[in-house]
Amino acid sequence: MALARERDDLLTTVRGLDGFAEFLRPPRLTALLPAAADGPIAIINVSASRCDALLVRVNGVQPVHLPHLSLDAVIDHTNDYLRVLHQVDQAAHDLHTARKEVESGPPTPGVIRRYSDAKRTYQRATVDRDDTLDALLRWLWDTTAEPILTALGFTGRPARDTPLPRLWWCPTGPLTMLPLHAAGHHDPERPAGRSVLDRVVSSYTPTLRALVEARRPLRPQPANDRILVVSLPDTPDEAPLTNVERERNLLAALFPDQHTLLEGEHATAATVLEELPRHRWAHFSCHGGQDLRNPSHGGLILHDRTLTVADLAARQHAGEFAFLSACMTAVGGITLPDEAITLAAALHYTGYRQVIGTLWSVHDQTAADVAEAVYAHLTVTGTFTPHAAARALHVAVRQLRDSAHLPMGAWTPFTHTGP
Repeated sequence: MALARERDDLLTTVRGLDGFAEFLRPPRLTALLPAAADGPIAIINVSASRCDALLVRVNGVQPVHLPHLSLDAVIDHTNDYLRVLHQVDQAAHDLHTARKEVESGPPTPGVIRRYSDAKRTYQRATVDRDDTLDALLRWLWDTTAEPILTALGFTGRPARDTPLPRLWWCPTGPLTMLPLHAAGHHDPERPAGRSVLDRVVSSYTPTLRALVEARRPLRPQPANDRILVVSLPDTPDEAPLTNVERERNLLAALFPDQHTLLEGEHATAATVLEELPRHRWAHFSCHGGQDLRNPSHGGLILHDRTLTVADLAARQHAGEFAFLSACMTAVGGITLPDEAITLAAALHYTGYRQVIGTLWSVHDQTAADVAEAVYAHLTVTGTFTPHAAARALHVAVRQLRDSAHLPMGAWTPFTHTGP
């Protein structure tokens, strides 16, 4: 009882400080509704009893029951999804190891056989991944995305010259692991329109409060507008990334006098943490990884060590835009999925309002293609316009799906977090 009284006294003292009147109080709805200033937010609650969406608009909240969505089904689909992604990652690692063995000297019959087996295993794993993704995206559309879009009035594909509306996803529980932004029936032989990509421009937000904060004016920053480019084509103990130089050259051409390059052995964790506060924009081209059981240990694999979620979450930034051209930068953990412990969320929470990341491993050529398309969109006027990041990413992903006809595993991972 004494500790409870002491806590109450401390809360009273803190709430008497300027700007802390609402400290540890539930946020008021009126303070959260402005998060929907540029478009609705779909908060999806997944529980054992029932599943619902709360559709947040500036004038209020509309509940939508999702009768065909269940916690058990979400868990089953999430497990299948994580299984096939892990199989592809493992097969890619084994293929890289076998290729190095072939290239290290005159190949023996045993070495050639191991390489051939590893290549076939990788090909089977990618086919399994894309088949599982296809079924997953159809199920997400039927049970979750289409009922939400219908309730919001987004019932068809807008006219060609009409800008797509914006929609923010705020999933909970194991649904946080799944690509809601890509839900749909992506059958090229059927009329388009039965997918999220065809009806809205998607973004994610970890919470309503985070989106409200991200809409506030940028804090003053001592340095001029510059972009920090972290480029690691060759990282110790990792497979080479042959397209990283392509991204580096692109950014050097677009920002000739406004970029700081940290490359190779100069791209250390300490140097990156030192330089981030001096730059309003950042682009990372490197390997990334996530520990699904301890997600705060996941992060960007730099020259000397991993720059972790915990490293970034311990600091504040006055950033505007971050492009994480690396694997698994927008995926959290399986033990506390509601905590949104991802690299993208960490940068967003600590001050970067626009963050592009990935849900799983991506091929570096595809990442470079997306980067080229995104920056082309953001610099088309002759000046850099990072506030258009969500639409730029949407256009890039649609190009991969519709023009390049890449498999689902290639274009589905890319996500946008922020306003």
